[in-house]
Amino acid sequence: MSTTAEPQVLEFKAQTQQLLALMIHSLYTDKEIFLRELVSNASDALDRLKYEALIDPSLTADGEPLGIRLEADTDARTLTIHDNGIGMSRDEVVENIGTIARSGTQELLEQIKQGGREGLPELIGRFGVGFYSAFMVADRVTLVTRRAGAETATRWESAGDGHYTIADTTRDSRGTSITLSLKPVDAEAGVEDYGDQWVLSRIVKRYSDYISYPIVLKGARVEDFSAPPDAPPKEPAVEDKTLNSQRPVWAKPASEVTEDEYKSFYRQISHDWHEPMLRLAARAEGRFECQALVFIPTEASDDLYYHASPFGLQLYAKRVLVIEQCADLLPRHLRFVKGIVDVLDLPLNISRQMLQESRHVADIRKWLTRKVLDRLAELQKDEYDRYVDFWKQFGRALKEGLGVDYTNRDRLLSLFLFESSHDATALSTLDQYVERMKPEQKDIYYMTGDSREAVEQAPHVEAARERGFEVLYLIDPVDDLLVQSLPEHAGKRLKSLGKGNLEWESTDEDASAREALTQEFADLSKRLEELLTTHVKRVRLSSRLTTSPACLTGEEYDYTPRMERLLLKGKGGGPRQRRILELNPKHPIVLKLKDRLAAGTETPWDDYAELLLGYALLAEGSEPANPIRFTRALAEILQQSV
Repeated sequence: MSTTAEPQVLEFKAQTQQLLALMIHSLYTDKEIFLRELVSNASDALDRLKYEALIDPSLTADGEPLGIRLEADTDARTLTIHDNGIGMSRDEVVENIGTIARSGTQELLEQIKQGGREGLPELIGRFGVGFYSAFMVADRVTLVTRRAGAETATRWESAGDGHYTIADTTRDSRGTSITLSLKPVDAEAGVEDYGDQWVLSRIVKRYSDYISYPIVLKGARVEDFSAPPDAPPKEPAVEDKTLNSQRPVWAKPASEVTEDEYKSFYRQISHDWHEPMLRLAARAEGRFECQALVFIPTEASDDLYYHASPFGLQLYAKRVLVIEQCADLLPRHLRFVKGIVDVLDLPLNISRQMLQESRHVADIRKWLTRKVLDRLAELQKDEYDRYVDFWKQFGRALKEGLGVDYTNRDRLLSLFLFESSHDATALSTLDQYVERMKPEQKDIYYMTGDSREAVEQAPHVEAARERGFEVLYLIDPVDDLLVQSLPEHAGKRLKSLGKGNLEWESTDEDASAREALTQEFADLSKRLEELLTTHVKRVRLSSRLTTSPACLTGEEYDYTPRMERLLLKGKGGGPRQRRILELNPKHPIVLKLKDRLAAGTETPWDDYAELLLGYALLAEGSEPANPIRFTRALAEILQQSV
């Protein structure tokens, strides 16, 4: 290459120095992305050459294989990216490489500054700034390009300081070469040694592994470790190494991909050495075109239920990795899904690191969510035992979607499995529960708690169990939120045995008999209310107890004990909600306390009241309101009875 005319020095028409500063410090988070941008531009140039050659075959008459070549000169601290694509004329260089100069205005710069990062999506399509990402790692950028079919080449050079030079030059063949004069390595600023072949190989493998053209790097051959230790050192050989695999797994026909290839790809993207439980490959055509290859792991990751853990699928645009973890492609309750989505025509913002607000992303999200849920429904229907294994690992996450994913509410609900009193080991759907309901049963009964054992032994389920009513055991923390989004199913109300009034209260006894019983225990109820007024708002007789003396319940819309504990923990503590203490009028302890009060017998009422409250709290899995007071009262009563 040689310059054939006096170079022309021009100024950018926009405030390029300011804009480049914004790009380097605001738009791009990883400086290594510059290589992805330049390789993507080279790939586009090769695509365009193939397209124009359909009309004018002479453009590729030389038969030269199309590709991209990287050359690093560690001594000169330069990196050159070559392609033999369509190239550019002088006018195209001014128009395309000078996009900032042509499109930038003071108004747009002020819009970026005033709007901050939130304003960036509004600037889509106004800048072609991928090329300028090179200035993050280079002090000077030199471009030499020759358009296919032309004889003259163009040389463009700039230090990103508001000026650039442009001149005619020569180039042996069509295409473009971009030479970066690399900045010094600065680990604190995120500038690596981009002249190192291993660094370049890693970046290409991460972002551009599936570019459909070979990306070749000339570098030293890997040392031969089989040579004897005392062998004389050899001059390192230089070889051309293709860095990318070119054709991704998801782009191949399924018949050409082996199970081992799928498993290897899954390990590559998930870093999970277990085999995946499920695989789903899907293609969408029409309003948007994309391919998806996703997997459901066999086991949940350790951070699956940690709220701050990142999640998302890998997002590719025309086989170029755009976002490593794109949380916009699937809802959070499907965060356990691993895989990729490759979109043919994806609107991006000027940094290619954030998605433009568009219907494309929303449509892909709806389409892919439906595909995943339908695949799970197939597994539930055809391989129920495997589905149960899936549910035990990821069911808690799936339940989170009921209150937010209204579009797929019915799909989600049909996938939910619950433990219940019907079977000690088998899980049930809500539809199966409804089918087993007794004719006289009006509601779907459930009880929340920290474990199956705790719920089974809770006093609140005694009467339901005695009547033969099935009880759902909701033992996942998310269940407290789930029931708030699920007031009824199949025309049956979901009713907590730990809150509100129960329907059999008005059917088992007539009103006059119940009123008489309430009057009989009125004095005891009043006395306990006075002693426990800090913790309970009412004491009443219970119809849900058969063997236990007392339990605590809430009003219909009160928090469950577990939800209350979570909320108080999040706030760092605080007063508990006042609840209702229910007494079993048939229990010997309650009957004797009533008789003692009626006879005026001297009784440590404070201790008895504290013990009843503590018993009710412990029975539901909570700790006593005042553990020290409770243990002292227990010791006093034990001492008197020994």
